[in-house]
Amino acid sequence: MTSRSFNQSFLSITLTQGSTDSFRKGSIETNFHIEEKQVAEELKPGERARILRKLDWHLLPFVSLLYMLSFLDRANVGNAKVAGMSQDLHLIGFRYNIAAAVFFILYSFAEVPSNIALKLFRPSRWIPTIMIAWGLVMTLMCLVDSFRSLVVARLFLGLTEAGLFPGVTYYISLWYPRSEQSKRIAIFFSAATVAGAFGGLLAYGIEHMEGIGGLHGWQWIVCFHVSTLLVACLSFFLMHDYPETAKFLTETERAYVIDMLKQDANNLATHYHIRFVLQAMKDYKTYIQVLIYMGLLVPVYAIALFTPTIINELGYSAAHAQLLSAPPFLAGCITTISVGVLSDKYQVRGPFIIGGAVVSIVGYILLYCDGPAGMSYAGVCLAAIGVYPTIAVDLAWAGSNAGGDLKRGVVIAMVIGLGNLGGICSSFIYIDPPNFHIGHGTMMGFLFLSILLSLFAMWDYGRLNKKKKAQCQAQGLTDSRRDEFKDMGDASPLFR
Repeated sequence: MTSRSFNQSFLSITLTQGSTDSFRKGSIETNFHIEEKQVAEELKPGERARILRKLDWHLLPFVSLLYMLSFLDRANVGNAKVAGMSQDLHLIGFRYNIAAAVFFILYSFAEVPSNIALKLFRPSRWIPTIMIAWGLVMTLMCLVDSFRSLVVARLFLGLTEAGLFPGVTYYISLWYPRSEQSKRIAIFFSAATVAGAFGGLLAYGIEHMEGIGGLHGWQWIVCFHVSTLLVACLSFFLMHDYPETAKFLTETERAYVIDMLKQDANNLATHYHIRFVLQAMKDYKTYIQVLIYMGLLVPVYAIALFTPTIINELGYSAAHAQLLSAPPFLAGCITTISVGVLSDKYQVRGPFIIGGAVVSIVGYILLYCDGPAGMSYAGVCLAAIGVYPTIAVDLAWAGSNAGGDLKRGVVIAMVIGLGNLGGICSSFIYIDPPNFHIGHGTMMGFLFLSILLSLFAMWDYGRLNKKKKAQCQAQGLTDSRRDEFKDMGDASPLFR
């Protein structure tokens, strides 16, 4: 059975990864993966891995670079704040929090339309276009001279950046089968942790450009992102659209990838129709994943926005706070990729989300206890190490359980878009320096929310799979009848 939910719970199906991604002995009987075996036999052993590596080399480095630039652009407001922006723009009271929060308003609501546009237009046209838009906004942000102009700039930055993260996550799902997506999304998302580390180091260096060209150091930090415009122009020529049009694949490789994806999707619909958008919006499982994602993303954004400030309040100078903000992100990068690989290897999602959330909670407990600076800094590192890997795993989980191309794209956009409303919360909870008890306590609450809902989702997906298995056995449904259910999405009795 090539179409299945990655919902592993204590009651769910156990999967293993092999050349045909077949089920382990003792799990649900599979008679739906025969065609995949036949296709695989046309290639020599090991060819599947070689083709996937070829996809990796041609797709992942570039989209990871795009996301790194995007995350640098949105999160560097934290570095700019420490570098003097608060004083120059008179960000007193909640003004900095408001400037950080307004980014997420249009960002959250523009993601579903953007993913629909990605489906209607070519990725190599849509993604570079929105990159040029946010690159212009970010570069011109160095000219802001008041709180009001900063808010307007952040508002438009959120609108223009909205399409990249859900777009690339959806884009990856159009190239890889579900069993291979977590590690790829993890590599792609790890660019955010690299951006966090690089942003701190970059800010430390650029801050010393204070006064050059009549600009403050924090303005140079912002102005540096003109590099986004250069990469955006290259994207028009370097991005590949779909496997069907990929010039770097041979005819045999292209046929194999296309067939592999069809088998994985159980031949579900790939065309645009409003019914698939409504399927995503009416599915309760979408909103469970939205809340899981929100519970994870609130700490992620809090780490990105406030890590330099938290470290600064531990007693370190502003310059040292910029430098010390790098190691937590680098550690998060390593664990993000490692957990993504392990999640695909063992074909489980929920337990890795729960485990990461628990590690992050331990970090916030250390921060909450107001111990020595060294212990609190270790808490910052644990918070990042724990929560960053969960984002990629959760997005792979949400996308894998949405059947059909368009529904999957809308579900991913809804999870990321609505989940990003949590970024507004992230912007307003670190308000009680130097101990930040309100902020750290709120982070633990959101992580516990994700743990509880992950446990529910694991149980629920297992329940649905058992129900569909019983239906297939009772009605004699086999893969030969899959065309009858192609417009049903993951409601199809053949979908797991």
